[in-house]
Parts: sequence; C-alpha cells; structure tokens
Amino acid sequence: MKKKLNITLIFGGRSAEHEVSLRSAAAVYSNLNNKKFNISSIFINKTGQWKNVESPLFPSRDLNQGRFSSFLPWDKSSQTEKIKSDVYFPVLHGPFGEDGTIQGFFEIADVPYVGAAVLASAVGMDKAMTKSICRAKGLPVVRYQVIMEENRKGQKEGILENIKKGFQMPFYIKPANMGSSVGITKVYHTGKIEYALEKAFRHDRKILIEEGISGRELECSVLGNENPRASLPGEIIPFRDYYDYKDKYIEGKTSFKIPAKLPQDIIQEIQSLAVKAFKAIDCSGMARVDFFLQEKSKKIFFSEINTIPGFTEISMYPKLWEVSGLAFPDLLEKLIRLALKKHGQRKRNIHPK
Repeated sequence: MKKKLNITLIFGGRSAEHEVSLRSAAAVYSNLNNKKFNISSIFINKTGQWKNVESPLFPSRDLNQGRFSSFLPWDKSSQTEKIKSDVYFPVLHGPFGEDGTIQGFFEIADVPYVGAAVLASAVGMDKAMTKSICRAKGLPVVRYQVIMEENRKGQKEGILENIKKGFQMPFYIKPANMGSSVGITKVYHTGKIEYALEKAFRHDRKILIEEGISGRELECSVLGNENPRASLPGEIIPFRDYYDYKDKYIEGKTSFKIPAKLPQDIIQEIQSLAVKAFKAIDCSGMARVDFFLQEKSKKIFFSEINTIPGFTEISMYPKLWEVSGLAFPDLLEKLIRLALKKHGQRKRNIHPK
C-alpha cells in the first residue's frame, strides 16, 4: 500500500472574500480522498492570525474561537502546533492569498504548494496587469482604462469627463485587485459614476473602467503546468444584469449551462484562448479564465483569469472539469501531483547537481 500524503489546507484570510474561502475549503476537504491523503487544516482569521483547526466544516463562529498565533518568528505569539505536510493547499481568494503573498511564503519555506507561483499569482490578481500582458500576447482584450487613487486627487472633474467621453453606457467600474464581484458597479447613467468610483476605491488604490460587452458570459477551466489543457466552457446566465456577489454566494438565483451550448469552432477557440492566457502569465496548476461572447459580432473577448478559482459546490471550476470527464476528487489529486512535480523541478533548477 502506498503511503498517504499529508495535505494541509489553508483557508479564511484577510480579504473581503473570507467567507467564500470558508465554503471553498469545506468543499475541497469533503472531496479529498481520505484513503490517499491525511488532511490538516489551518484557519486564518480576518486579522491575519493563524490557528490549526480540525477541519473547515465547522461554523465560522467556532473557527474563530480559541487561541490564534502569528507565524512571524519575532512575534511572541508565534507558537503553533507543528504540522507535518507534504503539500500545502491554499484555498484563499483575493488579496493576501491569491496575489503571490502566501506563495512567496511557501517559496521561502521551500515547500510544495498547489497552484500558481509568485509571479503568476501577482499578475493574475491585478486585472490591469493581466489585461496588459494578455493584450501584448495577442489576446482580444475588453477595452479598459486604469485610474490610480493618488491621481484622482484634484482631478475629479477631468477624470469624470474622460470616462463619459471614453465609454458608452453601460460600462463597469471595478477594483483591479479583487474577486467574487466585490466592489464592482455596472454604470448605466452618468450620475452613478462618482458613487461607483468611491465604491471601487474602498477596496483598492487602483481601479478599472471596463467596456460593457453585450452578449454571453463564458468561463473555461485550465489545468496543468507546462502543458495545460482546457475544459469544456460553461455559461453564466445572471439573474440580475450581471453576476454580482449577492447572487453568487447569498441568493444563488443565477443559472448556469454546464457545458455551454456553443458551436464546436467557438468551443475550440475559447479553449485555445484560455490556454493562451494561462501561459501568458506563466501560470501553473489551475486557473479559471473568463470571456465574453459578443452578441452581434460573435467575437470572443478575454475578461480575466483567476488563479485560485472558487471551489464551492456550485463553483464553475470543478463543475466544468466534471462535465469534461474529471471528477472533483480526481481533480484535487491531479492538482496535488502537479504541485509536487512543480516543486521538484524548482529544486533541481535552484540546486543543480
């Protein structure tokens, strides 16, 4: 019998997507094959303190009880139970988890971890940087404009005028470094621009003004390291005018087509573009790539890439792989094997024999 691998889930975190992380971690925990893996869990609370917990299946109020500690060696509270782990599995969405920060922590510790490395995580988190790189690589990118909070001071009227002139209604205003539709506003009239800017700047110092595409919202899952493959695409049919946080995680009234009903040539183009975006940011492990299919022209536009996509029971990433022939437990095992392979290659490159 093969020896079980020790897997450590890390979840929670400081971002606005904390609650989403709890749900994703619970789904990952429930779908990991306990005949092949021993599972440990580390919960990070909203202030960034860490605690070993039995599992992510406990209610939030229970997870937040008890003694927390810091992982900083100079902090007096830096005292945690030792965990023996072969692979770390971060299930952290948004800043401080999906943006290269914890990936850098793993690299310093020289341990295997699931998902993208530091660079790809940081680039993928920053929607403006992602769009810039993907556009340079020839992907069809939605038209956008970047506004920095510092540049906005004393230039409110000029910025408002540029937005009005540069974008037709409706368009989106969103934080550059955030996910799960947090801080996003779909703007239908000029009177809402200032409100949308304030809302986005509450979450980030950098925001995007993004062209609204009238058409279908499509997503595609990607899996692999140097030779990634793409799943069948799926379609989101929002209950409201766009797929917002409330509908994603509270009301759940949006419907999905998994897989999407599309002509074969469109399916192949989306899969090809998804892999191209994955490679453009030097991603590894996993990513979900989002697109728009314009209604009139049938042109496909790249929207964004998520390097730690949702893993809840309703999330597109695992569901798209399921309809593509890879069940949730097998998907998780594949991600773990990819993490070990990536770490082995990294060690050979850094410490050549």
